Amino acid sequence: MQMRLGESLQFTLFGTSHGPLVGAYLEGVPKGIKIDRELIQKAMDERKPGGKYASKRKEPDNVETLSGISNNVTTGETIKISIKNSDVRTSDYSFLPDHPRPGHQDMVMMKRTKGEADLRGGGTSSARLTAPIVAAAAIIDPILLDLGIKFNAHVSAVGNIQAKPINKCPEKWFNEHCKEIRCRDPDVVEEMINLINSQRKDLDSIGSKVELCISGMPLGIGEPWFDGLEPALSRAMMSIPAARGVSFGHGFDVVKMSGSSHNNSWGGTNEKPILEGEKPDGALAGLSTGSDLICQVAFKPPSSIAKEQLTLNLKTNKKEILAVKGRHDPVLGPRAVSVVEAMAKLTICDLALRGGFIE
Repeated sequence: MQMRLGESLQFTLFGTSHGPLVGAYLEGVPKGIKIDRELIQKAMDERKPGGKYASKRKEPDNVETLSGISNNVTTGETIKISIKNSDVRTSDYSFLPDHPRPGHQDMVMMKRTKGEADLRGGGTSSARLTAPIVAAAAIIDPILLDLGIKFNAHVSAVGNIQAKPINKCPEKWFNEHCKEIRCRDPDVVEEMINLINSQRKDLDSIGSKVELCISGMPLGIGEPWFDGLEPALSRAMMSIPAARGVSFGHGFDVVKMSGSSHNNSWGGTNEKPILEGEKPDGALAGLSTGSDLICQVAFKPPSSIAKEQLTLNLKTNKKEILAVKGRHDPVLGPRAVSVVEAMAKLTICDLALRGGFIE
């Protein structure tokens, strides 16, 4: 099975949650890009587990680049990223493979690989593999900054608690609670925290949503039809473990709108056209318009919960009670924020290379 994303900028994942390491090959990065190791580690620290509302698995997430970078400058060769797994508890998964977890990949992956897959911690489907995604995005970040493109995301919903749109929230992070939950709206963070704690006390989990704003894109990034801006971003976002829906701009509210209320007029000048209106589309026909592109990504409740559930015992063919032990997230949004930003960066960088926006 191949875990690859991109065309001009190709990104290939490898490793498993409870194997010796996770990593990636990053191909197509132009030579001469200066790498800031401190910024890479800062990005890793924002993603890694161990926070108050995340899995208690503690990984230092020190990034090794084994090729493609010399004296902190890219050489144009393939960059190999390696991140060691140091806090592994194999015993937490002693019930596998005979008792596949409800809502998890255990059954389908085992059948696909004829029982050869490493299912511990989710194996190759684990969110652990988002670590090299964030590392790769931090490596190519200077390219996007040179283009003036910025990426900002936050937790916009936990359960039925909805934050204000990111463009109407304070800069990150207004207070410590906002930082912990990765939500920019200080008016709802305590409600979110109380809901998460309530679900955790009940040995359960809760769904969440992440809102992303991409600003500063020049007009025309994207390849029409199948690799347009929204299709490409949708593929990237839906590949994040537990992602269950993606929307852009007004999202599904468009079904209630008329054409005249949805359309935005062009203003500015021929040399510098600008879409006018309160919430102009960041993409039309798969191409960037120059306006902010707003993307929402919905995440299901984490599947691994301590609450008793029924599953099939594959040895006896009888349904039995399973309570999953171990260290698991009660909600995914807070850790998904950095992953959503990283996926967007890799996707936009690939499209910008393909479109000739990067030399």
